[in-house]
Amino acid sequence: MAYRHDADLAFLGELSNENLGKLFNVLVYDPKDNEKRLTESLLNSEEYDRYGQDYNKYWKRIAEELQLFGGNTFLNFFRGSTGVPYNEILCDVCDKMKVNYNKYSETTKIEQNLLMTVLEKALDDMSREEQEKLAASIGIKDFGKVNASVLTAAFLKLFNMGGFKSYQITLIVVNAIWKALFGKGLTLVANATITRVASILTGPIGWVITGIWTAIDIAGPAYRVTIPSVLMVILLRQTYLNEDVLANLEIN
Repeated sequence: MAYRHDADLAFLGELSNENLGKLFNVLVYDPKDNEKRLTESLLNSEEYDRYGQDYNKYWKRIAEELQLFGGNTFLNFFRGSTGVPYNEILCDVCDKMKVNYNKYSETTKIEQNLLMTVLEKALDDMSREEQEKLAASIGIKDFGKVNASVLTAAFLKLFNMGGFKSYQITLIVVNAIWKALFGKGLTLVANATITRVASILTGPIGWVITGIWTAIDIAGPAYRVTIPSVLMVILLRQTYLNEDVLANLEIN
């Protein structure tokens, strides 16, 4: 196994098989048509043959698959068939998605920059009525001062509060991107508030991400793996950080 120790992916070893399986599936199958990826190597691995859907027993092999997809194949050969760290993959995805970020920031901050960039572009494209509905859904009452900048600042403030608020925003944005890219949302824990906000944002985020994805899709097949994989890691990290709250959440 050529897994590179990666502090940013260590939390994967704490995930349930159900949640870790979501990353496994993204790495093995194209979410758009559920077709097996031609370059995946997990299904033929010794670990999969031995443990199957007991993903937690070989989480490092799953993380390695992501690292390998993130590295250039030619360069991987000279690394001794090792891939690249998650932070490097994340920064590469941010570059492709035209995200403004500081590469020296903590990984979680760069993940936040990615989500906020997509959200900000979507808010700019929303109609006044859509902005007001969104403002009401997150508790902003003074509609006279509502605009894209105000809404972006409000979401950023909620995200920075950490905890379940960060999970909510992450789920809303990632789910909207997922729908835009693959025509279907994610099957994850949600509640009425998340569903309401997501319904307002799905269209605008779809407009933003479709154009970006079209350009990326042409650029090379690796990004068709790394972009959804990074989005899934971002969401799984927030799920892990809030697992106690989610365990007691009433699903509506």
